[in-house]
Amino acid sequence: MMDKKYKKLILSIVLDIIGFFTVIPFDIIWAPISGYIMTKIYKGYKGKVAGVISFLEEIIPFLDVIPTFTIMWIYTYVINKEDNKDETIIEVL
Repeated sequence: MMDKKYKKLILSIVLDIIGFFTVIPFDIIWAPISGYIMTKIYKGYKGKVAGVISFLEEIIPFLDVIPTFTIMWIYTYVINKEDNKDETIIEVL
């Protein structure tokens, strides 16, 4: 069975792809959803900060190419080397 952190990586890549392919009118809807999902996937202060960044990245035109969710995963599991101690939306999947 796949480790939770790798499920989170796959979800992050999928969410980044969705954000990349949204068109400008849909960004108004996707931006707050993206920010909210980010706060649910990554808990605590860093999740809130990442949620705001994700919202801004999606709402500002032409910044959709930045893979915010994947960058947050890299920060959490590669740079910070956090383990799987937090419960997230992944457990629902």
